[in-house]
Amino acid sequence: MLHQGTVYAASAEVAPFLARIAVAGHQVADVLMLLGGMAESEDEHGVTPGTVRAAVTGQLPLLLPLLDAAEPEVRRTAVWAVSHTRATALVLPALRGRWEEEAEPLVRAEVLSGISRLDPPAGAAAAATVLDLSQPAGIRMAALFACRDAGLPWTEAHHTTMLSLLPTKPLGGDCLDLERNEPFTAVVEALLNRDRLADREAAFTLVDAALRDGRAEVRAEAVWTADRGCMLSRGAPRRLLAGLRAAAVDEEAVVAMASLLVRLGTAAAAAADVLAPLAGRNPDQADDHADRALAALVLVAPAQASPFLASGLGRRPRALDAAAGFLRPADSAFPYDGELLGAIRHRLLRPESLSGNEPGLLTSLLGGWGARAASALPELYEALVRFPGQVAPAIAAIALDSAPGERAEAVTVLRAAAGEGSLPAAKALYDLVGEHEPLVHCLDRVLRSGGRRLREAVGTVGALGPRAAALAPVLREALSSPDGETATPALDADTALAEALWHVTEDAATVVAALDSVFARAEQNSWSPWSAVRAARTTALLGPAGRPLTSRLKTLLDHPVQVPAAVLALTAVTEPASLDRTALASAVLRSAEQEADPTGACDALEALGVAALTADHLRRLSALADGDARIIRSGVEDRIIRQDEAFRNRARALVTTFTAPGRTDDRNRQGLWIKSIELVPVLQLTARRVSYAAGSSVFGQQPECLG
Repeated sequence: MLHQGTVYAASAEVAPFLARIAVAGHQVADVLMLLGGMAESEDEHGVTPGTVRAAVTGQLPLLLPLLDAAEPEVRRTAVWAVSHTRATALVLPALRGRWEEEAEPLVRAEVLSGISRLDPPAGAAAAATVLDLSQPAGIRMAALFACRDAGLPWTEAHHTTMLSLLPTKPLGGDCLDLERNEPFTAVVEALLNRDRLADREAAFTLVDAALRDGRAEVRAEAVWTADRGCMLSRGAPRRLLAGLRAAAVDEEAVVAMASLLVRLGTAAAAAADVLAPLAGRNPDQADDHADRALAALVLVAPAQASPFLASGLGRRPRALDAAAGFLRPADSAFPYDGELLGAIRHRLLRPESLSGNEPGLLTSLLGGWGARAASALPELYEALVRFPGQVAPAIAAIALDSAPGERAEAVTVLRAAAGEGSLPAAKALYDLVGEHEPLVHCLDRVLRSGGRRLREAVGTVGALGPRAAALAPVLREALSSPDGETATPALDADTALAEALWHVTEDAATVVAALDSVFARAEQNSWSPWSAVRAARTTALLGPAGRPLTSRLKTLLDHPVQVPAAVLALTAVTEPASLDRTALASAVLRSAEQEADPTGACDALEALGVAALTADHLRRLSALADGDARIIRSGVEDRIIRQDEAFRNRARALVTTFTAPGRTDDRNRQGLWIKSIELVPVLQLTARRVSYAAGSSVFGQQPECLG
């Protein structure tokens, strides 16, 4: 009936029965929560939008009398359920009557929330009467939410009320709306999502005050809220870092904020002195708190962390992972340190003692240092048999720029391992000196055996290009039939095979047929939008040879996630004059603005070129680049901030390129854009005056950040 917010055709069918079960007195509150959740849902599967809500609304004659039930919990859930029907004419008068009569604080708070849901201005008017400290905390919290929902300016009264409610965690447990079960965070998020300077300053001032509170539970809530703020606002890290430093009053506080500092990376360099004392503690024994602090220090101030990592190597798994694993920025290696090199060599002397990801992390550090790690080659040779996939790439990376003798020895070792059938060694040998015959032999064996290593092997085949021509029959044989599986792994495997075949043979007929099959099967799987994206990006590699797939690509333009890849491919495969490039640029920008595929949007805009962009397009791209709100807000949590900053830098570079003199044929359009830029100082001055006036009236002092 209701699964993770989704409702179905059956949900509408059972609504009358559920209402009668509730009226009959059977688990009334639970059933009302189910009905309210069904009415609230906007994710309707297999049913006309609005059908389920209408079915619940049809039961209001049975449900509204439950607002007067004897049990407070029944009254409260009844208020929650009926207000989600959005039947304002029927429900709002009943809730107004309940507001006048209700004495139970939890129920009264829910009534205020229900009124606000149906009529935000009415909710704000009622909220204004219950903000003072004489009211129960739950009602004051509901009043703040009502003011927020009505879009009212954040005032000094709101600020004072919010701080008086800290810590809000106990109040969150009483919320029926899941998005309000962390009230303080919800309020701060709402202020940041307004994306206005005064509201951002209000949010930062709230969090900063909470971070400096004398109560540990308030500071802990503030650290979590600061974390959420930094995920939403590009200006939050700089604005909140001083408060975070102030909140680091003890070991528990430092550990609590370590994950946030990990996400901020070098942007939090000013907090290194907060982390260092704990990060360097007990290097000769396992210490989880020290490990967490060191992991943060590794990303915040890597050079300062290096000696601590060296002395605790083998006992600091989180820190090692931060230095060389998933969290490490892809475009930079951990700083070289002779002491750390010695510690790694010592660990490699006993390869049997290494477990989990440690072999890969240690060898990744060495490979990132290149020739400076040449003294570790003997230990790597010993470990090659046990950990070929991790060790072989490191040997090649180190030997590439090492002395001739060391390079020759590495070639000998890798060639011997490749001769014994080691694919990683064969790949490393090819990377080092370009010998492709051993690699082709190993790839042939892996491709014929299939299994989980197929995708990796196929990618390597593509990198070989025509030198892997002998493997073309195996690649063709591995392709699925046109009516093959629609599961994501099967679709992605066929795309990888098609790409490899193109690089190896440029057999357009086979490759186009394979990609056409991927697009067709992806349409049957609503859970695989990214499979079509990957197929479109591969299509772009074909250039005009991919023109038969044009209709498939145009179909993708209806899906925001798929638009950038589709546009990228269309610009590569079609006649330039056949595309409305300005319309495509609009679609790409919408995709970025909706956080569908911002990174892909940059690729697509670059492919479209400056001639496709209007002054409005440039304005929107500039807003994406320089606005405070993060464009990337979801994904792998520890990478969101870094990915958003990378997107921001890329978007800024595009704006610079597109507005450079001589980069457009439409001089008038460019002139309008340049003159708009000339207005920026005037707009900034106006913003400072407005925000100063707002800040002074709300907080009694000039805000710190007005830029």
